[in-house]
Amino acid sequence: MNKPLPIKTPIFLALLLATSTAVAAPKSDLWSFWDKSDESNSSAFEHKAWQQTLDTYLVEKGQHNLFNYSAVSTADKAVLDQYIATITSKDPRSYSLDEQFAYWVNLYNALTVQLILDEYPVKSITKLGGFLSFGPWDDDITTVAGKKLTLNDIEHRILRPIWNDSRIHYAVNCASFGCPNLASEAFTSTNKEVLLDSAASHFTNSEKGARIEGSTLTLSSIYDWYGSDFGDDEQAILREIDKYRDGKKLEGWSGKIKYEYDWSLNQP
Repeated sequence: MNKPLPIKTPIFLALLLATSTAVAAPKSDLWSFWDKSDESNSSAFEHKAWQQTLDTYLVEKGQHNLFNYSAVSTADKAVLDQYIATITSKDPRSYSLDEQFAYWVNLYNALTVQLILDEYPVKSITKLGGFLSFGPWDDDITTVAGKKLTLNDIEHRILRPIWNDSRIHYAVNCASFGCPNLASEAFTSTNKEVLLDSAASHFTNSEKGARIEGSTLTLSSIYDWYGSDFGDDEQAILREIDKYRDGKKLEGWSGKIKYEYDWSLNQP
């Protein structure tokens, strides 16, 4: 006679569910409130404080841009906090779309750094968030135009659906080694195209983006989680990656393909 299965407690089941859905990719789902702009407004957001933070604490090491969280002074943390408070006090919908794009990318990245600094030392951003959470992406962490926002709101309900640009995945940074690099320049309405192309090129030409070992092609899990943003099928995704690769082209790959991602904190 078979032994009865052990009874699983609600906490055990909740933990199992949290683990199984840890990297389930949110869909692009427009929050229509944010789908508005004023193209006649020629004014720009001020991102000098964010640039100051990047200039002081971003360290280039091989294929990685690493953030020196442990070195951030109390005064510089206050500068970052004030930058976030200042730009979130403004309603981006009254600015041009190009200004809004830079606003949201810089805000996302600044908020991510702020989250790490608030809890530092921490080994991975996945350790943040609630008890049953895999990271802080669904936590309300800021308010803009009277709306509470999560990191997932910014990426998946604003950036992805409004701009429909796969390079967004190379621009937003999740404070992890496996993530596309945190850009050394703050995004602006005038440099965004250059920075997006640069970010795509750096990532697709790095080993964390695509790596060939014998008959195995290892791709970043980004191309698995958000594959539909890059192409309709695997070969289309490879073709999209090839647009920015300088080395061996990937389209037509017939060997094994696997995916990986390193969630270790992006620090020196």
